[in-house]
Amino acid sequence: MLSLQYSQFGYKLTIIDNQVVLILVFPYADAILSGPNNIVLVHTGCQGAWSWYKIVELMTSSGHNVTAIDLGASGNNPKQALEIPRFFDYLSPLMEFMASLPADKKVVLVGHSLGGLAISKAVETFPEKISSAVFVTALMPGPTLNESISCSAVLPELDNRVTYDNGPTSPPTTLILGWKLLASNLYQLSPIKDWTMTTKLVKSLYLYHAEDVSKDIVLSRKRYGSVRRQFQRWMIENNPPNEVEEISGSDYMMSKPQQLFTTLMRIANK
Repeated sequence: MLSLQYSQFGYKLTIIDNQVVLILVFPYADAILSGPNNIVLVHTGCQGAWSWYKIVELMTSSGHNVTAIDLGASGNNPKQALEIPRFFDYLSPLMEFMASLPADKKVVLVGHSLGGLAISKAVETFPEKISSAVFVTALMPGPTLNESISCSAVLPELDNRVTYDNGPTSPPTTLILGWKLLASNLYQLSPIKDWTMTTKLVKSLYLYHAEDVSKDIVLSRKRYGSVRRQFQRWMIENNPPNEVEEISGSDYMMSKPQQLFTTLMRIANK
């Protein structure tokens, strides 16, 4: 199920079982977009800009300006995972893109899964250039929430592969998602061609130390914003939303692109 909820704090998106929830953050309440929206899409770990191809097609055919970013050692980025041992190097393609934008240009940032950390860094650094930030099944840290708490459970899953480039007694250095995990946990409701494409395009992800991530993802209430960040069920019980929308039959990899596109455009135009 794909689920969207809105409250006075924004939209919240996380995943419980096969359920997806969306979060929208407004760094500046008076941000106004005129004409076509400017959308920036940021992928999850081991993947690349290519993972957004359906959303990119829908957005561009509707007249919106869309940029899908390849983070470090991802997609068409020329570096390899072991060449970017600092988390900031992984984020640098997005940060360089945001820095290159004119001061008066605002974008809607959309981050998927691990991409939530990347757009969180961008929101903190460039709040004046961002009209909204959307977290799609994403990690969403905050000023008082440890951004690394959810990153370790995926390592031993099924046929995931890790490397120990610093020796067998040291922590693992890279991860690449296995075909079985992709099929059973991420693409179980997606067309087989999407799974096949992904098995050919996934790349290794450097496994950054929590201290390195914490050093780079430092968020303030003033700039990043004071958005509640808890699981959906807790939010419904303790912070009743103004609006709840659901798209049934969606998996972790956004197997309902038309519905997700419609939802993102509604968010962007609020």
